Formats: sequence, structure tokens, C-alpha cells
Amino acid sequence: MAAATFFCLILTLLSTPAVANTEKTIFLGPEPIPLTLAHSTLSHLRLDTLTPANGTLRTRLGAQFPSTQHPSGTAIWLVLDKLTPNQRYEVRVCWPATQPTEFFLSTFPLSTVQEDAELMASLHAYSASRRRQSSSPNDTAHSPLQGSSSNSSNKAESEASILLLRILAAADYFTTDTSLMRVVPPVHADIILDPFLMNVLPRSIAGTACYIVVVAAVAIHLARRIDVWIRELIISGGGSSRVKTVKKRQ
Repeated sequence: MAAATFFCLILTLLSTPAVANTEKTIFLGPEPIPLTLAHSTLSHLRLDTLTPANGTLRTRLGAQFPSTQHPSGTAIWLVLDKLTPNQRYEVRVCWPATQPTEFFLSTFPLSTVQEDAELMASLHAYSASRRRQSSSPNDTAHSPLQGSSSNSSNKAESEASILLLRILAAADYFTTDTSLMRVVPPVHADIILDPFLMNVLPRSIAGTACYIVVVAAVAIHLARRIDVWIRELIISGGGSSRVKTVKKRQ
């Protein structure tokens, strides 16, 4: 009975209606690289940045239908900064179920992007589109290394553990509305960088996991108490019936 109660509890917790989609990738923080190298690569790209301390970005992501030139849709690039080497992380993209889109997430070290002509072309194309959309071309607010000094005597400040995140967004719907088929609307999305606790559990769900464990433990304890109580009632009821039968025979 205790096991049945436990499974009923789990089913109840998991039966929440789905209102959003999620795509994710899991990776380890890379070894630090000299800040001068990172600065020379990223300082003028105007990419949004996620860090463990500021790990949520609510934005609108451009998407398009797959084509010969873009088989996986539109490429969006972000910087993952201030990572801890060999620390496990998870990046999630969450978007409404009412906007059918297929996302592909990949992370790359700076050296890998610099050595790959296709990745560099995609990165610079996205950066150029960001500059065109910006009302202030000289603004460097999106630079992940703004205010950092490459001449710092402190080793922790002269090195950085950084990855580039590429998100490919492909529209995944069909409609008789020709305007929607011609121009894909931006996808409302949350991009979340989530460190793992002890490289085992994402930090964002640690509280929920603890809550479920506590509730499950209490439910099992109560189920066992109720099970014992019901057994005692059955036994006492059976004993009373036997006493009444003996009295009738007498």
C-alpha cells in the first residue's frame, strides 16, 4: 500500500499540463584561456552574455524554415562567461508550445571557432545583424569582457573560462496563412545557464528535488501508519466476529 501511495504521488506531481517546450545541452566548463585572446575575439561582436551569477536571458530569437543555405535554421550566438573549469553546466532554451520551433544547441571553445571558417562566418554574420539592429553602433554594452584588464597582475583576472553557445532555430510548422509561411515571427524564449550542484543536479531544480523527496518520505510514512491501522481494524473485527459466533453456539 505504501508503494501504491508513493507512485500515486509521483504521478500527481508529473501530471502538470505542458505549456512550453525545452531544449538543452550539457557541458563542462573549459580550461581558462588568456584574457587577451578572449578580448581580441569577442570585444566587438556585441553578443549577449550568460554567467552563473546572471544566467537567465529573456529574448526573442529569430527563426526561419530550413533551406539549402541554412539547413538547421537561423544561427544565434551567445557568450558563456565566468565558468568554472570541469564544472558541469546545462543551457536550456524554453519557448511557448504555441510557437513550433526546432532548436539545436552547441557549445564551442574560442579556439575551435577561430579555426573553423564556417563557424567564424556564422558568428560574424550574426554579429553584423546585431550591429544593424542596434541604434547605437558604438555601444559595447554586450561585450562580455567590458571593463576587464588584460594587464592585470592577478592570474584569476588575466584568465577566463569562456565558451561560445550557438543556437540554431528552425521553424517547424505549416499553415495556410501565407504571411506566416513567408515571414517566421520571432520566438519568445528564455535562455538559461544552470550550474550543476556537485556535478550531479542542476541548481535550479535542487529545491524541487528536495521538496519531492520530503513529500515522498512523509507520504510513505503515513501510508505505512495507515496500513498498520487498517490491518489492526481487520484483525480486531475478525476477533469480534469469532466471539459473537461462540456466544451464539452457547
